[in-house]
Amino acid sequence: MTLASTAAASLVTFAEGAEHGGNHASLNPYITGGGALLALLLLLWITTRFNRDR
Repeated sequence: MTLASTAAASLVTFAEGAEHGGNHASLNPYITGGGALLALLLLLWITTRFNRDR
């Protein structure tokens, strides 16, 4: 098999599994987004604490 045919077969297999929406039952988008926002805000706060020379 060539790389292109292997990739095509993998994409077809992946697409067949996505027929049911693809979302896990325990993943709440608001909790996930809120957690990501908090993590980014924490990283921003840490970055600004270490960058005091400006």
